[in-house]
Amino acid sequence: MNNFKAFLLLSIGITITLFSGCDTNNVIDNNISMPSRNWSYANKVKAVVDITDAGKTYNVYFKLRHTADYGYSNIFVLFHLRESGQKKQSRRYEYRLAQPDGQWNGSGSSNLYTYTLPLLTNYKFPKAGKYELEIEQNMRDNPLKEISDAGIKVSALSK
Repeated sequence: MNNFKAFLLLSIGITITLFSGCDTNNVIDNNISMPSRNWSYANKVKAVVDITDAGKTYNVYFKLRHTADYGYSNIFVLFHLRESGQKKQSRRYEYRLAQPDGQWNGSGSSNLYTYTLPLLTNYKFPKAGKYELEIEQNMRDNPLKEISDAGIKVSALSK
């Protein structure tokens, strides 16, 4: 009986630690599927985030899924950030999706590879308010073939 009580207490303690030990909480986590696995210039990934505490720090991620038939080892994207009523700020990112030997960097199961790639880390929004986030593919191919879906994730870091 004592072993059972010790096991039960240990199990409860591990469960509490797992749920309370998380250092982030997702403010936004969205994905959009690409029609016929083709990401066109016009098909931008958009999200609006409402920042209530400008003192907090956030991580902003680009989420991507592609098939094994994706034709490149990298991807270029444009990331746009706009505070309500303000001018849009844009930045171009390049992400390496594969090793020189062709091995995909993403986590995969069968024919689909998944990435969560950093856009902004430990970022403080200038002030409280609504911000529009937008990602567009910036490769030469339009549409960019074999992209299953793309998304934006914003996580608030604990203080």
